Amino acid sequence: MAVVGTRILTVEDDERIRTSVKLALEDEGWQVEEAETGEDAISTFTREPTDVVLIDIMLPGIDGFEVCRSVRRLSDVPIIMVTARADTHDVVAGLEAGADDYLTKPFAPKELSARIRALLRRARPTAPGNPRLRFGELEVVPQEGVVTRGGEPVHLTKTEFRLLVELANHPGTVFSREDLLEKVWGHGVFGDGRLVDVHVRRLRTKIEADPADPRHVVTVRGLGYKLQP
Repeated sequence: MAVVGTRILTVEDDERIRTSVKLALEDEGWQVEEAETGEDAISTFTREPTDVVLIDIMLPGIDGFEVCRSVRRLSDVPIIMVTARADTHDVVAGLEAGADDYLTKPFAPKELSARIRALLRRARPTAPGNPRLRFGELEVVPQEGVVTRGGEPVHLTKTEFRLLVELANHPGTVFSREDLLEKVWGHGVFGDGRLVDVHVRRLRTKIEADPADPRHVVTVRGLGYKLQP
């Protein structure tokens, strides 16, 4: 069931698709704002931010990548990119621009709604008595949504934070991409491992002193990722 009051901005230049998405999402209980162009989307979001942004990559004028970057500079709101093909370049570029997830057209409204719900979930708090997780200069406070490195605050998107908390709650445990897709995105074994890889790269640029030689979030070749205790 949709969270009451949750608002979604859908950015799509094709009126038929835009209307179809709006009706489907409203039928699921979401409140929907519409934008036909990238310029309209940025203006609308700047004026009144929404809880989720759904962005088509191919837009007239400012494209979806730039809309994503602009929204991300303003907010850590969950962003879903929509592409007409599962092209590796488009998908990775969208994720690198700051998107949390992506969908390929055509998609089922129920799948879109499920993705939105998954992105709106907060990271699970740690068990009582273990409210702070420390790894060298890195400190994570799951219940407060706070991350610091060397005492300085680190700004993460909601998805980056969920990813870090999942790893930090089980230091030394190796998570496969499929594990993380299920726990962080809710996609399960049929999800796209590129979501994990790009978010790990983004996370490293924010919490590692040297992202090219990570100290905390490390790759276990052939298996996945772990947080080094």
